Amino acid sequence: MINLVLLGVVVLAVGGCACVLWAERGGPRWARRVATVTLAVSELVHRSEKRRRRRQRLSMTPTNNSGRD
Repeated sequence: MINLVLLGVVVLAVGGCACVLWAERGGPRWARRVATVTLAVSELVHRSEKRRRRRQRLSMTPTNNSGRD
């Protein structure tokens, strides 16, 4: 079941990338809409990943209490 979900995500991603390329070359209106959605989702994923890495990096920094409790 999880394989089908992952396969669906991959198919959607590849289709979105194809629409981005097609829209760049003046494709139909629906392809431009799909391209816009694809680019917006990729930007959201990018920002989310950036925030996650930043939080992870901050949680790994040692505290500055000089060993006093």
